Amino acid sequence: QWVVTAYTLAFGGLLLLGGRIADFMGRKRMFVVGLIGFGSASALGGLAPTAGLLFAARALQGSFGALMAPAALSILSVTFTDAKERATAFGVYGAIAGGGSAIGLVLGGVLTEYASWRWTLLVNAPIAVVTAVAALRIVSESRATGDRHHDLPGATTVTAGLVALVYGFTLADTHGWSSSSTIGLLAAAVVLLVAFALIETRSNHPLLPMRVLLERNRGGAFLGSFLAGIGLFGMFLFLTYYLQGTLGYSALKTGFAFLPFSGAIVIAAILASKALPRFGPRPLMTFGFLAAALGTVWLTAIGVHSSFATHVLPAEIVMSAGLGFAFVSLTATALVGVADHDAGVASALVNTTQQVGGSLGTALLNTIAASATTSYLAVHAHSAITTANGLVHGYTTAFVYAAAFLGFATIASFLLVRASKETVAALDAAMVPA
Repeated sequence: QWVVTAYTLAFGGLLLLGGRIADFMGRKRMFVVGLIGFGSASALGGLAPTAGLLFAARALQGSFGALMAPAALSILSVTFTDAKERATAFGVYGAIAGGGSAIGLVLGGVLTEYASWRWTLLVNAPIAVVTAVAALRIVSESRATGDRHHDLPGATTVTAGLVALVYGFTLADTHGWSSSSTIGLLAAAVVLLVAFALIETRSNHPLLPMRVLLERNRGGAFLGSFLAGIGLFGMFLFLTYYLQGTLGYSALKTGFAFLPFSGAIVIAAILASKALPRFGPRPLMTFGFLAAALGTVWLTAIGVHSSFATHVLPAEIVMSAGLGFAFVSLTATALVGVADHDAGVASALVNTTQQVGGSLGTALLNTIAASATTSYLAVHAHSAITTANGLVHGYTTAFVYAAAFLGFATIASFLLVRASKETVAALDAAMVPA
């Protein structure tokens, strides 16, 4: 459990701070520092002789990942200011992310099955080194100009608040929502995040300027990202359970089973980059999230003896194609019109909303699935097939709720995102360093 939790807490808790550090200290510099740190922590984890050192290495991975992720996205934001070039850049970014996920799933399965789990960590080190060398040679440095005072009270409260929130959701998954630890952490998270909001509205040098968060189009993009994170993480979780637990797939075969998902995202992201300057973000986000919701609904038809080719594969393709369109346009909307001074923290918000949504989705949908399975078993005679059917009933119930959250993301995109293609182009043209 702590192999996952240590990374999630560090990554989710430090993203906003990491984004602002990238703004102030240089995005290229922090991207390279994040890469080298992530690679080193991966090597440490792969070689760790004890569980404690492995957990510490995973926390370091998350910490350096929280530097690297917003720095990478903000580099794209400040480098490509023309609307068409920016759409292409975000499309390539989405395609690489989707393709990387596919390679990671398959490679992780190969390494786990034929070598050792340690190699799933060790393999990151050479990749990080090669990428860092390329970044040093190719990427231009950029950083915020003008006033660069640090908002220490804001940084402290938001980091502690996000850690408490993510850990609270993690405990809800393992200890239940009524656990005193879960309630205490979630209550502390609410207090800390409210305090952070009050600090930011009164600070002369806020870590997260409200102008970044509350602009209507960006707010719609961040809300869509959060809601989609709930549905997307839940889909991956329960589809993995189904493939391995019900259909009996190995880790390697499961990795290959997700290849069509990643492949469709790559294709959709490339198409979205071409369509974004022509149609604007609103129709692409709305269509994308709606397709993802319908693909998730398709998964509610699975059964114990369902075929991958007829039940899982079509749902994967519809869902992932929709997400490719949605996330390219969402990312562009979240960063459009953001001054160079705020590019890092705005990029961090994209990652933070997905991470918090994913943590909530994992806990909430696990609870829903477990309750549905328990209810099913309570009214059916006990047998091996009944148990299998009960588990699948839990998965399909979770898919219903995951689809609902993707449906809410569709509604949020349609109602809140109003930026036209002309508005996006005008805002990009008006961007100046702050």
